[in-house]
Amino acid sequence: MNEVPAAVRSRVTSWCGRVVGADWFNAVAFGVIIVNAVVLGVETYDKALDRAGGALLAVEYACLACFTIELGLRFGAHLATPRTFFRDGWNVFDLLVVCAPLLPGVRENVTLLRLFRLARVVRAVRLFPSLRMIIGGVLRSLPGLGSFLLIATLTVYLYAMVGWMTFGDAYPDRYGTVGRAMLTLFLLLSLDGITDALETGRLVSEWSIPYYTSYIIVASYLLTNLLIGIVLKALEEAHQAEQPAARTVPEQQAPPPPPPVPDPPESAQLVGERLRELRTALNALEAELARQRQPAGSPRRPRGRRSKARRTAGNRT
Repeated sequence: MNEVPAAVRSRVTSWCGRVVGADWFNAVAFGVIIVNAVVLGVETYDKALDRAGGALLAVEYACLACFTIELGLRFGAHLATPRTFFRDGWNVFDLLVVCAPLLPGVRENVTLLRLFRLARVVRAVRLFPSLRMIIGGVLRSLPGLGSFLLIATLTVYLYAMVGWMTFGDAYPDRYGTVGRAMLTLFLLLSLDGITDALETGRLVSEWSIPYYTSYIIVASYLLTNLLIGIVLKALEEAHQAEQPAARTVPEQQAPPPPPPVPDPPESAQLVGERLRELRTALNALEAELARQRQPAGSPRRPRGRRSKARRTAGNRT
């Protein structure tokens, strides 16, 4: 009795896997996500809601039905081993986004409902491997970003203290406190307004030139390149994680291929030809030895033929 459900489960899993892995399936899913995003944008216009509110609601329900069917097919692809479905973070995210608006507590809250509807647009990321790799790289860079933020905060704080001591009395609106100085220097990270800050700083002290120059080099250039290096390293690790598992096995451990074994008829034919060549060479060698042993002036006798006849007779016996 257990063989029939297992066979049916295997067929359903195979069919759902083929559907989910097809290119047209991802294209249709992406199209539904785009339609859902357009509906969300149109609903921000009051005139559009007054004229086509019912049609927009119908399209919203149709998109929700398509998302539910898509989620069901993805779960069907893991029907043989349902636990593997929940091990994928994107599947859990899809399940949360699709099912959360149906809950009673979320359905009445307009803000949460709009947030979950907006989160459906993010589902387009899982349809493209390159986007998944970028998101994975950003997530992998979070530990490194924590260290970067600590270094950046310490750098800005040190320069803010120096700016407060130098320009606090002259420009209290920008350097009156360490908090205002940090905000001013943070805005200068984009180098927007650095020329005006340098010109106004020179009116107070000539030390403003090395102050702002060193800040531009340390904060704008070095810290920015450090951030780019952290993100690039995380993207490289995410790209390696996307590679097939077969590449993780070193090639040195792979067993060497067995030597080719010739077919029996061809092997016997080659051995026969080799024996005939050796026999011909042996006959020629015996004939040469017989000519060398024969004394000068004596008639030559066909020793080679006689020896060949003797060998033939011996082989027959």
